[in-house]
Amino acid sequence: MARMTVRSTFALDPATAESLEALARRWNVSKSEALRRSVAAAATVEGADPASDAVAALKDLQKSLGLDRRKAKQWVERIRAERDEGGP
Repeated sequence: MARMTVRSTFALDPATAESLEALARRWNVSKSEALRRSVAAAATVEGADPASDAVAALKDLQKSLGLDRRKAKQWVERIRAERDEGGP
């Protein structure tokens, strides 16, 4: 089955154009295919919203550190006490 295509024109800054060309060479595909793959990958990233990406990253970090509400509260209390005393 033939692939339907929509021709588009984009203006890319030189660094982006170089990156696209490098991806196309690395993947041994056309620049159009490299762009299609990049857009598809970006579109499938969970939580494509940058704010939710940041929250997800923070949650992952907290989980990796074993940080729970109790530990977070203790940390906040310790930092506040240090600030009140003028430092560590």
